Amino acid sequence: MADKEVIEKFKIMAPGGQATPAPPLGPVLGAKGVNPGQFIQQFNAATGQLNGKVVGCVVTVYNDRSFEFEIKSSPASVLIKEAAGIQKGSGEPNTKKVGKLTWEQCRKIAEEKGADINSHDLDAGARIIAGTARSMGVEVEG
Repeated sequence: MADKEVIEKFKIMAPGGQATPAPPLGPVLGAKGVNPGQFIQQFNAATGQLNGKVVGCVVTVYNDRSFEFEIKSSPASVLIKEAAGIQKGSGEPNTKKVGKLTWEQCRKIAEEKGADINSHDLDAGARIIAGTARSMGVEVEG
């Protein structure tokens, strides 16, 4: 029997444990050859403990219309907004500050991102998170 051939690989973002086949997710999945109902059921089962936190997902579609997916961690901006207790970043981050983070919170976010962050060690990852926070108008103390 021949190996399955990868037809397409794409990324999506959806709320963990609460995804629905309604737009925008369902039409994207359908257009890529994935059964939306089947995907949503498996995705919600795999991410049930996240309870609505937005997570990234890499979906691989094969020539027999089967698929598999890999759950990634939440985007850094989502984790920063959650830690700082804000709804959104600043429109003018250099002049209007919208929240504060401590260096320990940056380290904790970098630890949560783990392998999904492009750094050699935890301190470098925390510096990346701190830079993202500053670009969102969040002050980093420490």
